[in-house]
Amino acid sequence: MSRTRPLLVGVELGGTKCVCTLGTGPGGVLDQQRISTTSPDETLGAVKVQLDAWSRQHGTPAALGIGSFGPIDLRPASERFGWIRATPKPGWRDVDVRGILAAGRDIPVGFDTDVNGAAHAEGLWGAAAGLADFAYVTLGTGIGVGLVVNGRTAHGYNHGELGHIRVARIPDDTWSGCCPYHEDCVEALASGPAIQARAGRPAESLPAEHPAWAFAAHAVGQLLHAIALSTAPQRIIVGGGIGTGQPRFLGQVRSCLLASINGFVDIEELAGPVEQYVVAPGLGAQAGPLGALALAAGAFGHAAGN
Repeated sequence: MSRTRPLLVGVELGGTKCVCTLGTGPGGVLDQQRISTTSPDETLGAVKVQLDAWSRQHGTPAALGIGSFGPIDLRPASERFGWIRATPKPGWRDVDVRGILAAGRDIPVGFDTDVNGAAHAEGLWGAAAGLADFAYVTLGTGIGVGLVVNGRTAHGYNHGELGHIRVARIPDDTWSGCCPYHEDCVEALASGPAIQARAGRPAESLPAEHPAWAFAAHAVGQLLHAIALSTAPQRIIVGGGIGTGQPRFLGQVRSCLLASINGFVDIEELAGPVEQYVVAPGLGAQAGPLGALALAAGAFGHAAGN
């Protein structure tokens, strides 16, 4: 394969699995390896072994990109920059992900949330290409949102955590939810673990008509309501294993969004038909892994002064 773009390495660290990718972007992936997310020592140790093997085989990459589940510390001046912070995932609180994976590698490092990385990838190569304002929502083990406003990822005192906003339940729903912090946030009601806990079996095994999908779509529709009325994105991309795993689910979410907005603004007049406003990732299941490469590309460009 002819290589005209810099060779990059990306690490998408998710709550269930970690995907390591070597390549230049879509159509230029040289290798990709999946590692289970277990303990920090085991998972990050295996990632380091893989990155070292690629460096020996292909040469030192131009940059490393890391997209991690969170919450993470994104404040460059912080002593804990690059750490995972108050995560509900056992054993991962206060782990220096960036420091561990960047150690001994004299290359630029891009570090952000996994969902912000996926948003960057969709903006560069996927369903948001050419758009300055959009959102990427991932529905999986956790729920996260990457907001891009005027071409830049929205960061304030740290990154956003819209998966943990509280939402109104379907009337008479008294189920306790599965988030240890908030019993009625979106993640508590619509994540993969939430659907499994409510239904008694994994989401991927549920038929389309199972009532658990309606509860999840109701919560996600309200999340999209909040996104649509806050930064007014030109498009909302919904990915992750839950977002794309059940073919009818995205249609349910669209309907719940319109019902929640309830005509306050005419989304379809302002942004186009809802089927074109709320869409699946253009990069499919590769949005997250390629997101880590997009973070590496950004770090390389920044280091080069581009």
